[in-house]
Amino acid sequence: MLSFPGMATAPVHAVDPRQTWTRDSLTPRDWLVPVPEACVAEVDAVLAKIGPTPPPLDLLRPGDFDLSATQALIDRVRTKLHDGEGLAVLDRFPVERYAPAQSRALGWLLASMLGPLVDQKWGGTRIYDVKDSGQALGYGVRRSITNLGQPFHTDGGWLTHTPMLVGLFCLESAESGGLSRFVSLATAHERLRATAPDLLERLYQPFWWDRQAEHGPNDPRVSRRPVFERDARGLGARWYEDYVVKGHELAGEPLDRAGADALAALREIVDAPGHWVEFRIEKGQLQYLNNRRFAHSRTAFADSAGDRKRHLLRFWNREEGTPQLEGQ
Repeated sequence: MLSFPGMATAPVHAVDPRQTWTRDSLTPRDWLVPVPEACVAEVDAVLAKIGPTPPPLDLLRPGDFDLSATQALIDRVRTKLHDGEGLAVLDRFPVERYAPAQSRALGWLLASMLGPLVDQKWGGTRIYDVKDSGQALGYGVRRSITNLGQPFHTDGGWLTHTPMLVGLFCLESAESGGLSRFVSLATAHERLRATAPDLLERLYQPFWWDRQAEHGPNDPRVSRRPVFERDARGLGARWYEDYVVKGHELAGEPLDRAGADALAALREIVDAPGHWVEFRIEKGQLQYLNNRRFAHSRTAFADSAGDRKRHLLRFWNREEGTPQLEGQ
């Protein structure tokens, strides 16, 4: 089997059982977190104070406002993300009564309560608009700005430090489609550990990843990362098969047989309907997941012919490194 010096091998011990859920073991009650009226009242007061034209978002800090009930709610969410199911949906904030800029400010404040926000693009973007831009899918054009479906993936898999948490704040849902799906990569890890340990071992060794044109003009177009790794927090994962396949093409290095077989085996487990849950993110909901333990996907969607267009704000939280994209 192909090996790489200095790379960790697959552990023989199991991962935290709280992370290894399937469709049958997880229910909406596990991920839905109702937003108490006390939190809505705090948010109403804050947005009334800052007005319909908020200051620059990097000047808005949660500690500058009375958000004690909301912070307690966010602390519960943080525990679910790190120590529980790894998925939480705050249900919900009444964005229909706020100006668009106020809803944007609200998303920023809520996401900031979970930890440091970091760039999502080369050159800096800490609020990423997820909506159909009308652009055709191509190099440097991510599926997130089209209306196409997305396969299961984790965000920023090519990065040195992937985002720990990924949030989506829904300002408007699609007329049809756009369903969110979530799957535990810890569950997939354990299935492979039981059925194909040699292939799991390969996933602990590096692959070439397409960096999605999110780098300096003279920088390499690829990076080298494993799918699974271990750190002080336990099992970590990054997954986007398309980026690995394209990464090997860009690097001019064909996938080895063990690597191709390992990716196919992981895909088969991840894509199996019995392993993932599905729901529609609704207007005013804030959805967060642990990006290093769980993969997510989206079905294709269609917007209405009028002004009602699917629009979500995406946030990345990460504690390691600098706030810049690579975090170094």
